[in-house]
Amino acid sequence: LDTVPARVRERLLELASTGGEPLAAYLYDGEIAAGRARELRDALPEWAEVYYAVKANAYPGVLAALAPHVHGFEVASRSELNLALDALPVRGAGPAPIVAAGPAKSLPVLTDLVRADVAAINAESLLELHRISALAVAEGVTARVALRVNPAEIPVTGSLHMGGQPSQFGVAEPDVPEVLRAARALPGLDIVGFHIHAASNNLDADSQAAYLRWCVEWSTATAVEHGIDLRQIDIGGGIGVNFEGEEPFDTKRFGELIAQCPPPGGVRVVLEPGRFLVADCGWYAAEVTDVKTSYGHAYAMLRGGINHFQLPTSWDIVHNIAVLPVPHWPADLPRPEVADTRLTVVGELCTPEDTLLRDVHVDRVRAGDLVVFPYAGSYGWEFAMPHFLGHPPAARHML
Repeated sequence: LDTVPARVRERLLELASTGGEPLAAYLYDGEIAAGRARELRDALPEWAEVYYAVKANAYPGVLAALAPHVHGFEVASRSELNLALDALPVRGAGPAPIVAAGPAKSLPVLTDLVRADVAAINAESLLELHRISALAVAEGVTARVALRVNPAEIPVTGSLHMGGQPSQFGVAEPDVPEVLRAARALPGLDIVGFHIHAASNNLDADSQAAYLRWCVEWSTATAVEHGIDLRQIDIGGGIGVNFEGEEPFDTKRFGELIAQCPPPGGVRVVLEPGRFLVADCGWYAAEVTDVKTSYGHAYAMLRGGINHFQLPTSWDIVHNIAVLPVPHWPADLPRPEVADTRLTVVGELCTPEDTLLRDVHVDRVRAGDLVVFPYAGSYGWEFAMPHFLGHPPAARHML
């Protein structure tokens, strides 16, 4: 239970005591997310800016908590754009502090981005550049774009690679000169720089700093070669979270290392962290509806599962749990339990794939207790499959 703060335990027990549907909910602490954003910003040089990747957790309360502590938001859909615009403070003249990504942006998405006057649309292809150009001309505006590049090689580690290999993301590095030549001839476009998001969930500050250095050097040289007025280098996200007890990402060392490789004057370097800012601000909790043993192996059956929290299954990670004892139990019902044993945590869906945690030791768990997953603030509610079987979705609450 040390991984679940007392204030979180109290609120979860309060939510579980309301009766009716067994509890299955996310609880978010906005101050934890804000503190993580401040930690990263304080470690960075002035030329580096933090844009929160809304896809990691799009709950309005979380965005509102982060808004005063980040430079802006990164969005990848019309819904995320509207959420970001709602969360931003009232602004004056100038572009909205939003950058936009996505490998297959539709015309409605691009139209909204152009009309919102976002800081940069990260363009993924020559056709997308043509579409943005046509929309900007029709609206009588100039759209700021950054070309997303898939580099041939990347000096970075991580659990998920989106560069340095064939990919649906961005323009392959050998094709960049041709695409830039064509883009410069299109009306209504202001090419502000480059977007290079090549890997995710990197816990090594040294390699992440080397990656940023490479992005700065490559972008600077490419802009000079092709006559681009470089103002923005977007290195994407990539900072990891120590889900399984690894050494956490060292923000202080990262900041010290990148301070040694500043971009040219007037150029900002954008970081798009998602999970790093919000992973530890959230908990997913589900009531144990039953406990049983099958051929000598124990199972905790949850009101919930991958329809609410698919992350451990999709990423094949050991996402440790806490068991929160719930004292109340109907006197007329038996209360099954297991103690000092290994068990598997499963959900309510009619498929063996609905398994959240396999063969882990617990001191005790009973029907009616709550199983709590810490580090559920990123890619939890957003990454699940809520419509399978049609069970009620997980509720979401701010602490």
